[in-house]
Amino acid sequence: MHSDQQIKHWIPVCDLDDIVPNTGVCALIAEQQVAVFHVIDAAGDGREARVFAIGNYDPNAEAAVLSRGLVGSLGERIVVASPIYKHHFDLQTGECLEEPANSVAAWPARIADGKVWIGA
Repeated sequence: MHSDQQIKHWIPVCDLDDIVPNTGVCALIAEQQVAVFHVIDAAGDGREARVFAIGNYDPNAEAAVLSRGLVGSLGERIVVASPIYKHHFDLQTGECLEEPANSVAAWPARIADGKVWIGA
C-alpha cells in the first residue's frame, strides 16, 4: 500500500456514481488499461465505499477483461474473478491467487469530492 503522501500525482478517473457498486470499469491512464473497481464494504457497522485499481489485462487469458470480472472475497481478501478462466486477482495487490507469476500491477486509488482518483 502507498500512503497519500508518497503519491506525487493523482489522476481523476470518473465520478464514483459512474461505477455501479461491486463492479468495475476500464480506464485508459497513461496509455495503460486500468481496471477500476467500486466496492461496498459491508463489514462493520456501516457500508463504506472503497475503490481499487489493477491492470485490466489478464495474462492467464491473454485478454483485457479484468474490469468485467465478478467482485467478491476469498477469506479476508477482496478479489475479482476473471471472466474467462476465473482466476482470482487481489484488488489491493494485483496478485493472481492461482498463478502468482501472472499477477498484475496495482495502483493506489481513493475517493475525494465524489470522484475516483488513481495515484501515479
